[in-house]
Amino acid sequence: MPRALFSVSSKQGIIGFARELVGLGWEIVASGGTGQTLSDAGIPITKVERVTGQGEMLGGRVKTLHPAIHSGILARDTSDDFAELAAHGIAPISLVVCNLYPFSETIRDPDASVEAAIEQIDIGGVTMLRAAAKNFSRVTVLCDPLDYSSVLVALKAEGNTSLAQRRELAVKAFAHSRDYDEAIHAYLSESDVAEPADGEVPELISIGLQRSHELRYGENPHQSAAYYARSDEQTPLGADQLAGRQLSYNNILDVDAAWRAVSGFEEPTVVIVKHLNPTGIASAATVTDAFPLALASDSKSAFGGIIAANRAVQSEFVDALGSMFIEAIIAPSFAFEVVKQLQASRKNCRILQMPRPFTGGGYEFRSVTNGLLLQRSDIGDPPEARMKMVTRRLPTDEEMESLLFAWKAVQHVKSNAIVLAQGKRTVGIGGGLPSRVDAAELAIQKGEGETVNAAMASDAFFPFPDSIETAARAGVTSVIQPGGSIRDTQVIEAADYFDMAMIFTGTRHFRH
Repeated sequence: MPRALFSVSSKQGIIGFARELVGLGWEIVASGGTGQTLSDAGIPITKVERVTGQGEMLGGRVKTLHPAIHSGILARDTSDDFAELAAHGIAPISLVVCNLYPFSETIRDPDASVEAAIEQIDIGGVTMLRAAAKNFSRVTVLCDPLDYSSVLVALKAEGNTSLAQRRELAVKAFAHSRDYDEAIHAYLSESDVAEPADGEVPELISIGLQRSHELRYGENPHQSAAYYARSDEQTPLGADQLAGRQLSYNNILDVDAAWRAVSGFEEPTVVIVKHLNPTGIASAATVTDAFPLALASDSKSAFGGIIAANRAVQSEFVDALGSMFIEAIIAPSFAFEVVKQLQASRKNCRILQMPRPFTGGGYEFRSVTNGLLLQRSDIGDPPEARMKMVTRRLPTDEEMESLLFAWKAVQHVKSNAIVLAQGKRTVGIGGGLPSRVDAAELAIQKGEGETVNAAMASDAFFPFPDSIETAARAGVTSVIQPGGSIRDTQVIEAADYFDMAMIFTGTRHFRH
């Protein structure tokens, strides 16, 4: 008589499946609550403790961890292995039905304690699944109730499952235990990736993410897409969407870029993003005051963009938007009446409440063919960075204010990146171009006459003096850049020639 082992957390479908197996001449060995469920349904079972000769221990924590169980699962289809089992009075197990404690379901409850979560970490179940999956050449392993029917079909038709079917089910079991372990790791470490002891980059990456939201499509309508998070109920970026259409793939990317940028400013600030590039950034006494300044940086490109504010949005802010078309607004909070006001005038606009600023901890990932790139997040100049005045003329206080603002802003623009600023607002942005002088020319063009006395920031060094010469002709009077070019001397000489003040930061901020 073939023997099956049942030990499941989810009882879905097991009564009907077990009844069919018994009808086909199988013996059912079952543990704990699973055995009780089957017995209550009138299905004959053999209790695990009868097989092991050992009752449950530690309040049920130890039930199936015993040689009589695992030898029966792991025995290969050889005369030697079967003879060894017989010598110890152990019957082989040919089918394992097991799914794991509901760890992910438990941690979805925000009130669940760490102790409650730990109690849902399955030990015996994972061990049974892996043992059965390892021995798929002989053993059928089932972790998903949706597979019960296909196994019954095979047993009724052929008397056994095929090797191909067992292998497919084994792959599913290994995926089940992998996802389970990754969910535990993510919860306990509060990170998607294990942090190495030296604080650098990990040798092995194990990412525990679940599909949270299917998206209408990806970057283009013919591409399928989804958002993945540590919890399958977690909203994109952890924001609370208060109103508007579902976020699209491109919306999520732009919202992330806008929130990262605005989080880097301490004063009330507004950032407008379009296609991952800021079109305008401004700081002021209030975000309502900052919005028109950010918009003026490039009002044409801002159409259909994402607006991020690092302070609560008030009715006056909404009034300042006028009739401008906006895809999404993200801020730390929105008053109820503001949400109603936005819904009345912009029913499709996504309103996103982000409770926490982006602080930059952890890693960033980029996918490439056959692999992933990983890096630490860029959250500004490192603590040891020191700025250096390199020209004959030092910047004035007004220029210094503009330079420091431009330097912070340029870190959020796609490379090659150039930002022109007047005080605490951008007046021209050029980014995402393969030539740095082209980026400078674009920023000047966007400046539309506001480049006189502006400060210019560059995310990386100037390889030639041409950008300095172009900026000087537009009236730019001060420059901030990392330095480090083999032609730094020529660049400094050009700045001195035009009586420009220039600062080297020693830190590059590429954003590809």
